[in-house]
Amino acid sequence: MSLAQHIARQHKHLDDFIELLEAERESLSFAQVDGKQLSEQARRKQALIQQLERLEAQRLVAQRKLGYGEGRQGAETAATDANCLDTWLKFRQRALQAKQLNQFNGLLIGARLNQNQRILDFLRNAAGQALYGPDGQSRMGGLGSVASRA
Repeated sequence: MSLAQHIARQHKHLDDFIELLEAERESLSFAQVDGKQLSEQARRKQALIQQLERLEAQRLVAQRKLGYGEGRQGAETAATDANCLDTWLKFRQRALQAKQLNQFNGLLIGARLNQNQRILDFLRNAAGQALYGPDGQSRMGGLGSVASRA
């Protein structure tokens, strides 16, 4: 397989990964997250990451065997010599896009976890206090500070 064919194969898997990241972002944007769907997306995401890592390792081995350096310069020189520098640069740009999408999704997940923790803290605090006094009146004054954080 030529370097150009290998990069095209990597690019196809990377496009699949980006498509999955976009679906994950959409799943995370709903008010109520479908945990089963999100779990399946995480499983598929892990499988695609492993495949991308295998393909990258194969590309690096071939690059070394052909006598090119390991870093960015070696990859660009190999791609130039194989007449596929443009394909390689497009692949690197898509990889950067995937990295940014994955980081953004991580921020969304962190925000959801933070929100859930605040809700749990509120519920734990509320469970320890009576909501109504002996006169039947609401004791929201005691929970007001908690409610403002939830």
